[in-house]
Amino acid sequence: MDKPLPQVIASVEELDELLSRPTVGVVETMRRIPGDVVVLGVGGKMGPTLARLLRRAAEAVGTPRRVIGVARFSNPELPRMLKAWDVEAIAADLLDPKQLAQLPDAPNVIYMPALKFGASGQAGRTWAINSFLPGLVCQRYPQSRIVAFSTGNVYGLVPVASGGSKESDELRPVGEYAMSCLGRERVFDYFSREAGTRVALERLYYATEMRYGVLRDIAEKVAKGEAIDVSMGHINCIWQGDANARTIQLLEQATSPACAVNISGPWLLKVRQVAERFGELLAKPPVITGQEAGDALACDATRSMELFGRPEVEVEMLLRWTAEWVKRGGESINRPTHFEERGGKY
Repeated sequence: MDKPLPQVIASVEELDELLSRPTVGVVETMRRIPGDVVVLGVGGKMGPTLARLLRRAAEAVGTPRRVIGVARFSNPELPRMLKAWDVEAIAADLLDPKQLAQLPDAPNVIYMPALKFGASGQAGRTWAINSFLPGLVCQRYPQSRIVAFSTGNVYGLVPVASGGSKESDELRPVGEYAMSCLGRERVFDYFSREAGTRVALERLYYATEMRYGVLRDIAEKVAKGEAIDVSMGHINCIWQGDANARTIQLLEQATSPACAVNISGPWLLKVRQVAERFGELLAKPPVITGQEAGDALACDATRSMELFGRPEVEVEMLLRWTAEWVKRGGESINRPTHFEERGGKY
């Protein structure tokens, strides 16, 4: 917790350690909240290091508890990696009620399953995962605290001059993916009201690390000399380690009826300026196309700053880490964010 941040992230191992390094806030949350934690959908981009962070924070507190990661595990290496981190791995298809019923009980649940990329081509599965599955999970864990991942896409585009969407704003999703995510929120809210289940909806705006994220996307385009479309002229983002920490801390914020919290950095970045900064760091001028629109998928993260303080990693550090990683050909998971998309088609 008290280690200084490195100037350069030299390896995947160091990156994973940083992403799962406990903060004071996380440790204190784990001290106050007893019991096991189930991470549903642990196989995604954030899940593994989030589960590892839970385990490391539990060890720092010194209270015995299970941290259980559940996924289909299409990557056979992931269960072994989780086991090495002392995280239990359970393979299950969450859409199968029988398999869901067999999962361990736990007073704390982090819900991460989602389908975004490819959603436009498989609408039925998108709605099943994003909107139907939440009801099954609420029926399985009615007495648990649940932090459920959502997205800023539920707000739709808002004027940049507004400073971004607030949690109290009207939700106006565009496209099947965003609408199904609103469906997810509505289902969680229904069960929160009907069964008294405590739920916090995490409207996350672009968690980023060296292997993926909006900053990785822009840096890679600069390095390759590819055009960067600035029509979606502004973006929010947050270091994934900070997003992991805030996710765990949200367990204490879960309420009935469900509450929503925007999770992102306090900055609204101009895509053109990010590209130009990467041009300086990579010694390669960016290729810019398009013109900034007056609206964007932008959030106001004031509420999360009030709850948890500023992120531990500031944006300039993120830019430097990312540029150095891309410059030396560091690993990528090859999952572009499509931050440029303005019509909601993913």
